[in-house]
Amino acid sequence: MTSPDALVQVATARGVTTLTLDSPHNRNALSTPLMTELLAGLAAAVDDDTVRVIVLDHTGPVFCSGADLKETAAAYASGTVPAGMLGDVLAAVRECPKPVLARVAGPARAGGLGLIAAADLAVCAAEATFAFTEVRIGVIPAVISATVLPRLLPRAAAALYLTGDTFDGRRAAEIGLVTTAVPADELDGTVRRYLDSLVRGAPAALAGAKELLRRPVGTDLRAELAELSALSTGYFLSGDGMEGVTAFREKRPPRWVAELDR
Repeated sequence: MTSPDALVQVATARGVTTLTLDSPHNRNALSTPLMTELLAGLAAAVDDDTVRVIVLDHTGPVFCSGADLKETAAAYASGTVPAGMLGDVLAAVRECPKPVLARVAGPARAGGLGLIAAADLAVCAAEATFAFTEVRIGVIPAVISATVLPRLLPRAAAALYLTGDTFDGRRAAEIGLVTTAVPADELDGTVRRYLDSLVRGAPAALAGAKELLRRPVGTDLRAELAELSALSTGYFLSGDGMEGVTAFREKRPPRWVAELDR
């Protein structure tokens, strides 16, 4: 059980681990302690074979306000800033072998948008607001660009990076920052539907599908098809592949779905 004083609360049920940012006093800012706990929570969820999916959630009205600017100001004397740790967090989310879904019920700013973009799926309330505010405080959205720019339409990225203007959840969905935006009262139901679908995937296949999504487009079509054909054959001949095909033919749930109800 997570300590009540923890900045990231951890709960696991029916194959889903929920990591809840719980630092409402600073709007869930990405402080060093919070990022340290988030990395630990992600690592533990990856190591737990009963966990199929990870949810990034939050307490309070704000999903994440970005870097902890109070901590950053205090660190100036040392010549380093806590934002340097953000890259480790974004990489851990992006490279996680298990699907990661961000549940965004409220505003996100700056580094918080990098966290949302790093997740495989993101469901937000249409009323939630977003902004790349970095240029307005004299910095740039450098680290988060690694996860954000592959998601965004180029023209939208230029406008939002350069102006720092605020936009809502529906615009976030239009430009690719989030998967979908729904009315606030439909948020939890939509998240649950995604989770119900995600836990039906075989763990190794989900990890493999994530690798495909990160795969760069090849320049030699036939070589790429040969490599992908070999990869596909390996999955069909794997234990999960044979179990999945057999279960489909026998009209029963595969074992990795049945295990959730034990």
